[in-house]
Parts: sequence; C-alpha cells; structure tokens
Amino acid sequence: MSEPESFDLAVRRAAQLLRRSQHAVALTGAGLSAESGIPTYRGTGGVWTRFGEPTIDGWDLFCQDPEAWWEHALEHRVGGSEFSEALDRAVPNPGHYAMAELEHMGRLAHVITQNIDNLQNVAGSRHITEIHGNRAKARCMRCGLRFPLNTIDTSILPPVCKECGGILKNDVVMFGEPIPQDVLDTCYRQTYRADLFLVVGTSAVVFPAAEFPIMAKRRGYPLIEINPEETSLSDIADVIVRAPAGEAVPALVELLLVP
Repeated sequence: MSEPESFDLAVRRAAQLLRRSQHAVALTGAGLSAESGIPTYRGTGGVWTRFGEPTIDGWDLFCQDPEAWWEHALEHRVGGSEFSEALDRAVPNPGHYAMAELEHMGRLAHVITQNIDNLQNVAGSRHITEIHGNRAKARCMRCGLRFPLNTIDTSILPPVCKECGGILKNDVVMFGEPIPQDVLDTCYRQTYRADLFLVVGTSAVVFPAAEFPIMAKRRGYPLIEINPEETSLSDIADVIVRAPAGEAVPALVELLLVP
C-alpha cells in the first residue's frame, strides 16, 4: 500500500472490513499499552532503543539454579527498573477497553498479545493468548499449569506446583526460553481460522508473533494496521490507521455500534 489514508477514511474502511469478517484475530504489542505509561521496547523513546536489549542469559540462569533465580527476583521486586515500576503503576487505557468491547460485540474472535502487563485481561478481554506470558502469573515447568503469582508459596525456594510438584517460574517468557507449546498451538490455530488480522501497536519484528498476520495475508485475508509509526507490515496492510491505539480503536468501536 502507498500513503496512509486520512484517519476518518481509514477507520471507516477498517470498520467495513470488520463487519464482513466472521473470525477476526488481533495481534497487539507494546504500543497498545504505551498510553498507560508503559514504555515501548523499540521505536521512538523505547526502553531498548535508549538502553539496549536485556541480557539473553536469563533462561540459562533459571535452569542452572532456580533457587538463586527466585531469591534474586524476590529481592528486586520492589524498586526495580523504570520498566517494572511503570508496569506496577499502569492501568488499562481506552485502547484496552475498546479491544475488549470489540470482543463483546462479536467483532473480534481472539487476541494474540505480545504484552506481559495483564492490562487486556483487566480491561475485560477474555479470548486472549499471551505469547510472551503474563507477569501476574507463575507457570509450572512440568505440567504447564498457571497460577496467580500472588498466591504461590515462596517460603521454600524454588516454589513448586501444588498439582504435580514441578518447579514454578514466573510466566514471562525469558530470552532464550521456548514459547510454551500450548500457547504456540493456540496462536497457530487462531491464525489458520482468521479471515482478518487487526494489528495494533506492534513493530512486528519479533517472531513467531510477527508471522501470524503475514500467514493470514498470504491466504488472501485483509490486514488492518493501527500504529502511529510505520512498521514492517505497512507495505502489505490493506488499511493503515496512523494513530495511537487509544484513539483509533475507540473510534472503530464507535463506528461499529452504528447499524
């Protein structure tokens, strides 16, 4: 696609495509939560743009000594990094609530999110797969069950699963850690069912998440991009809404409420 259309025209065309869709799937990224005060990773002002990417040995360190990893994590859970402190303060913004409303209206079948902040759940989204995990949960490394992080017993480290006795870690997928198979299976299943992809607030450079809208596009289905900046998907998008999610997604909901 060439130059993006005006905001009003782009939102109208996006609404038309969503009205025709029977199984729309969304891919959301850090841009959706930027208006909640959570810095993006890449792009203008991103945490990694300013400070560089984090070390890639977190998964290896956990595997080598889960007890030491948990001790370090518990010691640093208060007064952490700029990013973690922003996560602690964040609440859903209009973009999160509008994404949930699209689902409740029957216009959005599923959300695949790269965000770990739990804000889409808080806003009311229910059909959601967190491909990079959820910072509010712990995950069993043996059976895969997930538990609210604030309910696990850390009096003995590493904490263990109350169902199978396996070691627990936080649910966030670390650098080098394989994405859990149950999560991948759901993502691919939803991608193959999708007859439209709505991509919101992601730079679309992290795989495998970035390949899901491309797979749908290759099968001939439309792609809607909502992002204030150009991304790697912009050239193949059918509709581009060049605006923040907190502005664009509520406008989309408003149009779809009109018969």
